[in-house]
Amino acid sequence: MAQDLKSLKTQFLEYLEIEKGRSLKTVENYDHYLSQFLTQTKVTSPAALTEQVVREFRLWLNRQPGVSGSMKKKTQNYYLIALRAFLKYMRRNDIKSLDPERIELAKVGGRDLDLITASELERLMKGPQGDDVASLRDKAILELFFSTGLRVSELCSLNADLDLTRDEFSVRGKGDKVRVVFLSDSAKKAIAAYLKKRGDMGEALFAGYGKLGRGKDVSRLTPRTVERLVKKYAVRAGITRKVTPHVIRHSFATDLLENGADLRSVQALLGHANIATTQIYTHVTDKHLREVHKAFHGKRRG
Repeated sequence: MAQDLKSLKTQFLEYLEIEKGRSLKTVENYDHYLSQFLTQTKVTSPAALTEQVVREFRLWLNRQPGVSGSMKKKTQNYYLIALRAFLKYMRRNDIKSLDPERIELAKVGGRDLDLITASELERLMKGPQGDDVASLRDKAILELFFSTGLRVSELCSLNADLDLTRDEFSVRGKGDKVRVVFLSDSAKKAIAAYLKKRGDMGEALFAGYGKLGRGKDVSRLTPRTVERLVKKYAVRAGITRKVTPHVIRHSFATDLLENGADLRSVQALLGHANIATTQIYTHVTDKHLREVHKAFHGKRRG
């Protein structure tokens, strides 16, 4: 096995793609982070990759411009996570370099959730009006988002052969993991109305209709297009904060928790590999507990 870091990086990326089965997007991201590290530090051999080198790189990262001042700690951590995985790969192959456990991630503040109120959500869901195919499609998209908590990429990958005689279907999510999601009655009704209206034989469940009737094939909607659709209906509903498909995913999770679902079940429904990711919603259950305490505790005391 080659001992120069550039060649080792290539081998590591191939290992991620083939042996670990990581997505091409993940491999591309790791390539970007590690290439930045190698370019900035100018380190060429595993033995020369020291704690001091990493420390100087972290200083450089912290001084890079960001949206509000310097680069976000969370973004800086992406570089460190990629580097740590690279070091673990070298250790697994008996190549002497820095111990990956010597790299600690930067502490980041608690993640703030972008949430909308129940009334805002209701106004958003009522946004698409009319019985034309585009309006029916948009209504089906919004209903499906809230019914399933799908990621926008997962929704865009669905095909039109969805079995609406069942209340559930399987979806392939991050890391190629398959999970089951469930259809509400309103989501099934909206999808059925949309599919009945469609006059094409396109494979995609959600397609664009800008060129329909002009001899052009309908095309599968892209995540960016769906994001623009959600934004359009949020503005139409008078919601001033930013609304994305992921915000509806948050609403799906918080709705379940507020109605008594446990965190492990929500983790499975969202397709989170780690319960720690789902724990960003614990403040929702905490709020519920506070309300229970206020309503029921100490009533007999004078």
